[in-house]
Amino acid sequence: MPRPIAIPTWYYQHFDGDYRLETPEDAFGGWKKTALEFSRDNTAVVSMHAWDAGTREQYPGWYRCVPYIPRSLEICREIYPGMLSAVRASDIPLFHVVGNGDYYKDYPGYKHAVALAGSDNEPPDEQIVSDPIRDKLVEFKNKYVFVGENNAEDVRRGLEKLDFPPEAKPVGDEGVAATTNQLFALCKERHVNHLIYCGFAINWCLLLSPGGMAAMSQRGFLCSALRQATVAVENKESARNQLCKEIGLWRVALAFGFVFDVNDFITALKT
Repeated sequence: MPRPIAIPTWYYQHFDGDYRLETPEDAFGGWKKTALEFSRDNTAVVSMHAWDAGTREQYPGWYRCVPYIPRSLEICREIYPGMLSAVRASDIPLFHVVGNGDYYKDYPGYKHAVALAGSDNEPPDEQIVSDPIRDKLVEFKNKYVFVGENNAEDVRRGLEKLDFPPEAKPVGDEGVAATTNQLFALCKERHVNHLIYCGFAINWCLLLSPGGMAAMSQRGFLCSALRQATVAVENKESARNQLCKEIGLWRVALAFGFVFDVNDFITALKT
């Protein structure tokens, strides 16, 4: 019988629309909080794409097109130490999902994941053949949408020098996965079926990158998030109030799992 852990949990009541109102969604229940029981024996925390992106002086172009970097580094400094210490002091596994470069390949937890999964690469999906007009459209997006012609070199240089920030480095033999198959293998070994994500960013990498929520939920996992331990890719209209982060957390609560406050989660681990 799994050992339960009670955690104060945010969920989103996405019903009932009232068509007597001008906007039926105004009648939704919205965000609610209650204590739910989860299994200590089947839950793991995932720190995903926690990157040391250098300084703005080193890579000004990268910081110009990814302005959440300072927010992510602040979370690593202010939130990660206490949060990861609490996880490590518990019996809940901590996994690290990585991407880009080879900064993680000497960690024992990565070598173990490769051994479990059988390969450090997933076979690429078949790609459709491009054409000259499509190639020009991609070039246009790179130049005028993201990352911008004036920023591309700094982004390239920064990605070449990626590393974990000091606060997010794997300790001992903590599992490190670069692919969905590797994270699945680590979870299968530890009988994990519920992943609680932190890292960057909630509406981008945590959602769609290898080892992210979309891929893992398709393989049967419940995928939750820690509210104060993530940021979002924001746009001009959303950034001031971090609205994309709020929408990202809503999407997690609606489609993938639940949302926890970091302090509630730490307290539950210690109880």
